[in-house]
Amino acid sequence: MTTLALPLSASDLCAAVRHARPFDASRLDRLLRVDASRGLAETQASAPWSSLAARLYPSNEAAQAAWRRYGTIAEAVAGNVAGPDGRPIVALVDSIALVTPDGELRRVGRGSELFALAVGGQGLFGSPYSVTLKLEPLARAAMDCRAPAALAFPEARGAARAAHFLVPPEACDAFLAEARACCDEWRVGISAAEARRTLPEEETLLRWAKREYAAVTLKLAEPPALGGAVRATQLRRQLIDAAIAHGGAFPIACTPEATRAQAEACYPELRQLFAEKRRLDPAERLTNAWYRHYRSLLGREGCEGRWTR
Repeated sequence: MTTLALPLSASDLCAAVRHARPFDASRLDRLLRVDASRGLAETQASAPWSSLAARLYPSNEAAQAAWRRYGTIAEAVAGNVAGPDGRPIVALVDSIALVTPDGELRRVGRGSELFALAVGGQGLFGSPYSVTLKLEPLARAAMDCRAPAALAFPEARGAARAAHFLVPPEACDAFLAEARACCDEWRVGISAAEARRTLPEEETLLRWAKREYAAVTLKLAEPPALGGAVRATQLRRQLIDAAIAHGGAFPIACTPEATRAQAEACYPELRQLFAEKRRLDPAERLTNAWYRHYRSLLGREGCEGRWTR
């Protein structure tokens, strides 16, 4: 017999954060309310987008399908990911009930400083208890779903790992041609590629969507052995440089290969984000691998290096 976990209460979440105790975030998976008169739906932070869509659109298979590729509400808000229509998730969020590092539950709305930090802030400024979404933009995002366009590349066999880049649409073809040449030079195959249109936003501090981009994903073959891993990292950095040279960038949520120079060129707000992190969470009660990586990256001394292929 399967026993369903009891929901995690707001007071329990506050106590866990206040005393730095572990908690089961998967228990935050309920749809709390739908206020049709105000056009809002409040859902707990760890609810999957797929289950939310099933509850809101029980007879609309297309709307449900548009959200199936997404994980939880909290994950999407932390990364401010592009929704089905290419708009960043911030466009759908009305407010967040956030447990801040001092263990206090605060409802933060659009236009506030904490809202701009928390959405796209990689989970560093609080543990979300719930997220209130705007129903009309939520439905429109599903209706205007834009599937990624598959790009023709010769198939490369073996293990592959995705690399992500942001390129102005008008520069996409030129970037892909340069990417192919770089991969040929490093003798690394591309097993698949796709591009997806994304739209800009101006509401978050660490925003990746500063203009309309073609979000390009390349599945790059993984060379064997340690030497191959070093080659793969150098290739990815060269491809990031190519994206930057074409007026683009890289998504900071999922590109740990980026150098400090690349991170600072594309995200000059990163140091401000970390300064706000130190101000609001001086004891660093909320940390994760992303934060530790970029904190270390920005703290390293610069030095010259030479690599050979």
